[in-house]
Amino acid sequence: MNVLLFGATGMVGQGVLRECLLDDRVDSVRAVVRAPLDTTHPKLTAIVHRDFTDFTALAGEFEDVDACFYCLGVTSAGKGEDEYRRITHDYTLAAAHALPANPSLTFVFVSGEGTDSTEHGRSMWARVKGRTENELLGMDFHAYMFRPGYIHAMHGERSRTPAYRWIYPVVSRLYPLLRRVMPDKVTTTENIGRAMIAVTGWNGTGEHILRSPEINRIADAPAQGDPKERP
Repeated sequence: MNVLLFGATGMVGQGVLRECLLDDRVDSVRAVVRAPLDTTHPKLTAIVHRDFTDFTALAGEFEDVDACFYCLGVTSAGKGEDEYRRITHDYTLAAAHALPANPSLTFVFVSGEGTDSTEHGRSMWARVKGRTENELLGMDFHAYMFRPGYIHAMHGERSRTPAYRWIYPVVSRLYPLLRRVMPDKVTTTENIGRAMIAVTGWNGTGEHILRSPEINRIADAPAQGDPKERP
């Protein structure tokens, strides 16, 4: 499969990129980024693009993709609703609308635990993500919404949000305990990447809103072509 990846420099995106490069089911990864990536790999092409509200110029790069893994996101802390909506909703929908008209294409959006599908709740970030999810689910492709709770970085992935950079090392030490006492609220960067690859073969079947337990179950399920050795 040919994968289009957004958010490759964020913590989740780094993990998803790693899994795509390791997995024999993935033939190529095209990462849309604002600046060149440090990572190089025969499968990987970095597409530098500045305006995330308009991907018209990249139509040719998107033509033969089988899946779009959308991991781009920001914290709502310190942001007004207009700014948060522009990054979370507008950028995402601009990418979705730029994809080729292909009903067999899979689009996976990293949302979050607590997202408000009604779009009318009190939490601003939850409303915005709920609206984004609803619009993606109404589009003409196979859309899956990933709603993880706590995400444990497995292979040194780092958040680009300064506050998270010092919070995560502290919380990550508690991960074994969190996994025991609240297993339905935790997942890993590795599992998110593996689950994204797996749902690409679902062809629209099953649940379309997946939380941590479902993400972990899908990631752990055996799949043809799954790498036998994972560093």
